[in-house]
Amino acid sequence: MKSWKWPKHTILIVAIIATWIKTAIVYRTSFEFDLENGMQEFILFINPLSFLLFAYGISLFFKTEKARNRWIVITSMVLSIVLYTNVAFYRFFNDFITLPVLFQTSNFGELGTSVAEILNFKDLLYFIDVFVILLAIKYLPKMETLYSVRKEVRRAYFVLSLAVLFLNLGLSETERPQLLTRSFDRELLVKNIGTYNYHLYDIYIQSKSSAQRALADGSELVEVNNYVQANQAAINEDMFGKYQGRNLIVIQLESLQSFVLQNDMNGYEVTPFLNSLIHDKDTYYFNNFYHQTGLGKTSDAEFLLENSLFGLDRGAVFFTHSGNTFNSMAEKLGKNGYFTSVMHANNKSFWNRDMTYQSLKMQKFYDIDSYDVNEDNSVNWGLKDIPFFEQSAEIMTEMPQPFYTRIITLTNHFPFTLDEEDKMIPEYNSNSGTLNRYFQTVRYMDEAVKLFFEHLKEKGLYENSIIVMYGDHYGISENHNKAMAMYLEKEEITPYDSALLQSVPLFIHVPGSGDGRIIEKVGGQIDLRPTILHLLGIDTSNDMQLGADLFSDEHEDFVIFRDGRFVTDQYVFADQTCFDRATGEKVDIQGCAPYIERAQKELGYSDKIINGDLLRFYDEETGNLISEAVK
Repeated sequence: MKSWKWPKHTILIVAIIATWIKTAIVYRTSFEFDLENGMQEFILFINPLSFLLFAYGISLFFKTEKARNRWIVITSMVLSIVLYTNVAFYRFFNDFITLPVLFQTSNFGELGTSVAEILNFKDLLYFIDVFVILLAIKYLPKMETLYSVRKEVRRAYFVLSLAVLFLNLGLSETERPQLLTRSFDRELLVKNIGTYNYHLYDIYIQSKSSAQRALADGSELVEVNNYVQANQAAINEDMFGKYQGRNLIVIQLESLQSFVLQNDMNGYEVTPFLNSLIHDKDTYYFNNFYHQTGLGKTSDAEFLLENSLFGLDRGAVFFTHSGNTFNSMAEKLGKNGYFTSVMHANNKSFWNRDMTYQSLKMQKFYDIDSYDVNEDNSVNWGLKDIPFFEQSAEIMTEMPQPFYTRIITLTNHFPFTLDEEDKMIPEYNSNSGTLNRYFQTVRYMDEAVKLFFEHLKEKGLYENSIIVMYGDHYGISENHNKAMAMYLEKEEITPYDSALLQSVPLFIHVPGSGDGRIIEKVGGQIDLRPTILHLLGIDTSNDMQLGADLFSDEHEDFVIFRDGRFVTDQYVFADQTCFDRATGEKVDIQGCAPYIERAQKELGYSDKIINGDLLRFYDEETGNLISEAVK
């Protein structure tokens, strides 16, 4: 009877199967893919295989068993790190990591409690295939003789790898036509081509983006400029320059979503001061306003405000294109006699702000070194909002007037922790600790804003200012939909609900004006720049901006999200589905079709401007292109 002999490539087979099975399990347990049919289930199952065959198959080129095994172990560790990094990132951002995000290392040291919140000991299971491979190497019989793999065998092996890849791509293209042109939808890409192939595609897209700037010329702006000029909304003559000469104070309210306003949590009012402002005679309140940020989160909110362009779908513009030429609101105000600044009690390098603010022509950055920060007045990410606002009001008394200052709050930041003495309401009682604590930190921020208004009055800065406040991005991601459904008393949070939950508050408070009212228009952060500048009497007709004045009679009820979703006064487009805005019912996609095309066009134009650094070819004073000789 012959004794059993293990095949020569047993370790290779073990590695491919172990990592394939682990990846398939992670897909189903750690990510929330919306699978519509059996074909999508099959695609999700097979999509890691082609890459694993290729990556592990490189070991076939090594001539010794030891070298082959070393390659296989190192490859398994690298792939496990890549997969786990995506899992950890998904827990917080409900998205997949991109190459530019990996290079945002200056932010990592600031993550602190946020990282601790999303990691746990069980995460070692994400490396289980590495342990399986090591055990196989240790306990399975070794080859008694050296062997080399014939070229024909290697060729057949890699042909098989390509065949699996083409099968995967073919089935995916059948399910989602033009899949590889939809780089803005990372979930769609990962669901169809897999995590590992997605990262190869991401590298290709990023390289292409880098090449765009080198090859760009001013002629690419002609089409964009024609579109911008053709879609300008006429100014509202009654509002243009109505508050000219006032100081401008813009407050970015960290992670504040609209669902907590005019609402309570177990009988406790969450935002009593902001609620009072909604009906204040001096406040314009926009109750149909949305954030439009992507992976850049707070920095994207800053970028949208300053430039009326979208952030990128692959990382933060503040990192990837910080040296670009921009035509920011800060620069525009600076040219009109304003002292411009940002106030944020954080390290100046966080989000690469110190570099990007130079490109935005921001005159002064009051970073953490401008504040008295100690253990007693700090929590979570840094200086608490109440002392931050108090110290900021004092700094503002020294600014030359008129001034424009942008204030970025910090306390209402994931994971939403507070010291006991700052908790003004109890926690919520859902299965999500994140949502439970969120109400407490929102309540604290509301109190901080109330006290800030009082400080402005005490310092004599209140009456001659415009105070603009808006939520910068979502605070509660879709990972907490079960808890959100409980709070909102819904059976579930649908894609329609999720889109509408991206609403954030916008207040434009003008002390002494008596003109306040609630405005129903659908708008977004991209509209802030033209709206604010027009109120101050500054013309933007030659500016390369995609937003429109919210006070204009021609402003359209249409807001585009960075991931391609959108909301109008009639429709909500989410999860590739068109919903009736009023009822939430699915309707014929033809209703959304014209908006889908426009959304992709505007996102594409914005990306083209940023990736090609096209504003270096544009003179916003005249609206003319600049020749390459003087760029």
